[in-house]
Amino acid sequence: MNDNTILQYLTFGLGDEVFALETGCVREVIELVPVTRIPKTPPFMRGVINLRGHAVPVVDLRIKFDLPQVEDTVNTCIIIVDVEIEGEKCHMGAIVDSVLEVFEMANDQITPPPRMGTAIRPDFIRGMGKQGDEFIMILDIGKVFSPEELSLLSNAETDDADA
Repeated sequence: MNDNTILQYLTFGLGDEVFALETGCVREVIELVPVTRIPKTPPFMRGVINLRGHAVPVVDLRIKFDLPQVEDTVNTCIIIVDVEIEGEKCHMGAIVDSVLEVFEMANDQITPPPRMGTAIRPDFIRGMGKQGDEFIMILDIGKVFSPEELSLLSNAETDDADA
């Protein structure tokens, strides 16, 4: 079956790799703001930010994907995405090195993720897209974090709101 539905993707960089998220789950992109660290959370969880009066948990995708740590730069930003936690939609921030662009791609241009050869776990990748000569890993943001991790994020959001 040929599925030529066109979807839009937001591409972003982490090191030398280019990743994409379907724009449907992306709320907004904001510049890096101070992040309040929360004790007893996993290393990939940077903390929470205040986004228009709401505490939003923020994760560092470099740490989550076991990429080498680098200093934040003027291009470092936070992508605010919607994730589903225990049946409820929540906002979460993901720190990335840089946001590149929004581009369109048909579903039939997306190939399954390779079984090996990628720096990140294959189950995090929804598929591989191609833009020019460059391969782009399309993330499944709902699978990047386990239910336990999402529950931690959700608790961080609630705990901070109560403070």
